[in-house]
Amino acid sequence: MKSPHETKVCVIGLGSMGFGMAESLLRAGFAVTGVDVNVEAMERFAALGGAVAPDPMTGAQAADLVIAVVVNADQTEQVLFGPRGAVAAMGSGGVVMSCATMAPDRARQFAARCVEAGQDFLDTPISGGALRAASGELTVMGSGPSEVFARIRPVLDCVAAKVYELGEEAGTGAAFKVVNQLLAGVHIAAACEAITFAKAMGLDLEKVYEVITASAGNSWMFENRVPHVLEGDYSPRSAVDIFTKDLGIVADIGRHLKFPTPIASTALQMFVMTAAAGMGRDDDASVARMLANIAGLELPAAGGLVGEG
Repeated sequence: MKSPHETKVCVIGLGSMGFGMAESLLRAGFAVTGVDVNVEAMERFAALGGAVAPDPMTGAQAADLVIAVVVNADQTEQVLFGPRGAVAAMGSGGVVMSCATMAPDRARQFAARCVEAGQDFLDTPISGGALRAASGELTVMGSGPSEVFARIRPVLDCVAAKVYELGEEAGTGAAFKVVNQLLAGVHIAAACEAITFAKAMGLDLEKVYEVITASAGNSWMFENRVPHVLEGDYSPRSAVDIFTKDLGIVADIGRHLKFPTPIASTALQMFVMTAAAGMGRDDDASVARMLANIAGLELPAAGGLVGEG
């Protein structure tokens, strides 16, 4: 790969994860162009010194690397192959990194289309959250040709603390991410149920958090999400709608494989209920608010107490 300042990277999707990745690359000296439908996100990135573009095709002109950090497979297809898609505008022999959670067969389809267009494709779903994205400490669950991973290693080292190369075929990385999302969704739902259950028993929620995070019942999601409940802050770091999508993928794959996913399916319904209550775009810890509403409980809020979303 060229030196950072000579390497043109287009990051499509400046949400909580994509913005952090773009910021990390910019900090390391890469020539980064950001693309997003959110004007405020574009302005924030431009204020850091990054370039911005109105659409993926413009942003990817002669790009060496396009990183698609959008919500799902349909958005990935649109930004890569749509009427103003990035792939057709890239430099010859460029690389596409696809970071959205999706079913493995969609990742394989995108890989084939990129190869047909003369570009290399890496199936690289990510995990770690907005803070780790901003500090360049994500986990990448990747699959694709090893020589392509080697070619963009400086970029990967910039955005991730751990990069797992899980096979030569696209779709393997996506499958690993689906397993991760099964666990993540279940753990968030369980954490929200636990902290609301504690409220129903009249416990001091701050003390519950202190005790559980030092005990065997703790999980990364309990430790990360319960503070949102304690602070009454449901601004979306990761939205409820993300897990209605991701656990829906788990359910679809389970049906196809004739493999039961009863715990994940229950968690899915908890996220669906939360979205149906009008909190789909709020933080995924809003599952606690949904349960509190059902039980008639008051949870902490930034300005007092709240019992409904």
